[in-house]
Amino acid sequence: MTGTVFSGSFWAATAERTVRTAAQTLLAAVGLTAADVLDADWGQALALAGGAALLAVLTALSTAGAGAGGGPGLTETVRERER
Repeated sequence: MTGTVFSGSFWAATAERTVRTAAQTLLAAVGLTAADVLDADWGQALALAGGAALLAVLTALSTAGAGAGGGPGLTETVRERER
């Protein structure tokens, strides 16, 4: 079942995408709200990053199998690693 929501490769690609999205959102939120990291509103920044991560997972689930490759995105192909 390569490339379906029941495969490990699908969830590995989804996890990578989710972490990347959350990190980018967190850095952007902190960078926009404070000139100094210590002055940042961390609660708001973490909430925004968490919301973005949730949206990344929901997007991956809603587009699962919609593209040619069957991965969590519309244009990518997810393959199992050879062992």
